[in-house]
Amino acid sequence: MKKQDFKKLIKPIVKECINEAILESGLLSNVISEVVKGLGIQALNEQKAVKSTEQKRNNVIAEQKRKLSNEKLDATRKKLLNSINKDAYGGVNVFEGTTPMNGAGSTKAPSPAGPLAGQSPDDPGIDISGILNIGGDKWSKLV
Repeated sequence: MKKQDFKKLIKPIVKECINEAILESGLLSNVISEVVKGLGIQALNEQKAVKSTEQKRNNVIAEQKRKLSNEKLDATRKKLLNSINKDAYGGVNVFEGTTPMNGAGSTKAPSPAGPLAGQSPDDPGIDISGILNIGGDKWSKLV
């Protein structure tokens, strides 16, 4: 038997045996899962790095906006003080300790409607803890 004939005869048998060994023993699935894990970790690290740089950039932008907003507020306050004449109130800064409104009186886009839309989040509201302690039979007359 020639080498070439033997090769033609044995090659399909060896190929089938290798396929069975790889698939049945789970070797192929193990190799694939290891490759996917390696790629997944690398992809996660890349995503974390991208998110980290995006977050840093967003923080810098937000800080710049805050500084610009504070500068605009200070400029507006100075302009208002100059327009009402500092001597009118004995040189007292009438805007000292004030905070900007939460958009209730702004001319910009309307704020979302809601029961507390125009209220400050710091507003304590009305104390209703004693509403049931009116006394005796008066509560039933009110209802």
